[in-house]
Amino acid sequence: MAGTRQFLMSVYTPVSAEELATWLTRYAVGDVNAFEPIAAGIENTNYFLTADHGRFVLTLYERLPAEELPFYLNLMAHLARSGVPAPAPQADRSGALWSFLNGKPAGLVTRLDGKPVMQPDADHSAAAGETLGRMHRAVADYRGRLSNRRGPGWWRQASRAVRPFLSTEQNALLATEIKFQIGFARLKLPRGAIHGDLFCDNVLFDHGKVSGVIDFGFAATDAFAYDLAIAVNDWCSVIDGENAGALDADRAGAMVQAYARVRMPTAEERAAWPVLLRAAALRFWLSRLYDLHLPRAGELTHAHDPAVFERILRARVVAMPSFPDAPAP
Repeated sequence: MAGTRQFLMSVYTPVSAEELATWLTRYAVGDVNAFEPIAAGIENTNYFLTADHGRFVLTLYERLPAEELPFYLNLMAHLARSGVPAPAPQADRSGALWSFLNGKPAGLVTRLDGKPVMQPDADHSAAAGETLGRMHRAVADYRGRLSNRRGPGWWRQASRAVRPFLSTEQNALLATEIKFQIGFARLKLPRGAIHGDLFCDNVLFDHGKVSGVIDFGFAATDAFAYDLAIAVNDWCSVIDGENAGALDADRAGAMVQAYARVRMPTAEERAAWPVLLRAAALRFWLSRLYDLHLPRAGELTHAHDPAVFERILRARVVAMPSFPDAPAP
């Protein structure tokens, strides 16, 4: 994938060494040896934490209501138990998976080895697709349910909020797509717990293999094929040049075929594929516009470039790509 992506630290709620030490008394992790903010991340405040008894990630959930945290944390625990390389939430001495730190819900999860690949090839895309298929199969018996807070209702609200910042042409595209997607919520597709944000920076690789799937802050109950479309748009789009926004057929085919070898999409999912790709592009164009023009106060924050997903959306509207050939069941 051509192009570069920038990362800066997002720290909305600073944590001092003293505050951390007090909070950690509820955990049996030993003394802290290292503690530093994590580069990247738009939604939450994250720190790497190394202690006597392990390496962890401390997350302060900035937007998630405390009552929704069990869905995310139990989902990660369920996936980890199922053999999917997801961070395992750590229980404190009382058995709780989270508690408040500096006024925000916070929890510890295991830190996974590996690094993201920001210019993936077909092999990386296939590995990510297979992992996503494994995740969707693993949640067949996950009982948690949570409406997608970045679903169609949010699209309409966000579109109204960002309109003053857009050109006439951009507003026309936005209005047309919102109208096109009116029936999205009524699609009768297989559903369950989805990751909702399986971008390149949320999949870790170690020695060429997927070693971790991170950042479940947008997980929700939604259509599995929509989750796949979100991933394909990021992993398999041309970023630069005259074809910017178009799908790279090799990467898209590799990702979808690897996914289908684990979980075969239905005929209904295949038929809805062009709509799902457009919906996924719209959702992330809107979220990036919103973060750029209506940012939250933070110590160090960075909003991703909305133009990337504007180009992807325009390309999907023009091409309406059909579902890549998948192996026979």
